[in-house]
Amino acid sequence: MSETEQNTNEHPAYTDEQVLAYPEDYIAGIELYNAGEFHAAHDAWESRWMDDVGPSEKLFLQAMIQSAVAFHHLEIGRPGAARRMYQMAKEKFARLQTDRFMSLDLEDYQAQLDRSLSWLLEAADPRELVRPPVAPPIIRLLPGAMESD
Repeated sequence: MSETEQNTNEHPAYTDEQVLAYPEDYIAGIELYNAGEFHAAHDAWESRWMDDVGPSEKLFLQAMIQSAVAFHHLEIGRPGAARRMYQMAKEKFARLQTDRFMSLDLEDYQAQLDRSLSWLLEAADPRELVRPPVAPPIIRLLPGAMESD
């Protein structure tokens, strides 16, 4: 068993309580994202985003979608588009004005995101950058379920 698999088994991404409390698309997006299926995670979260959800959840989901799309753009060799999605996600997380949403520790997630993607901001033209090894964030929800709007 790899270290990542062992770590995931010791610290699951979410609890049974959260599976019952949160929309199926949110949980599916987390699984897909953690599996490196960024475009599919985007699709799952977008499905929920298009539903009748409150403004804070809509903003949160849009930020999560954009962070997933940033990694998808890196996969297909579009660092400029990845940088734009990263910047847009950061802006939306800031607008949420909370450190936790739908049991996700936003400070931790954004710190992981910054470690993975801040190199994109180091040059005027991201195509001039040499891509370092990138380890995308791992999403693990904090204990308990929260109400969202």
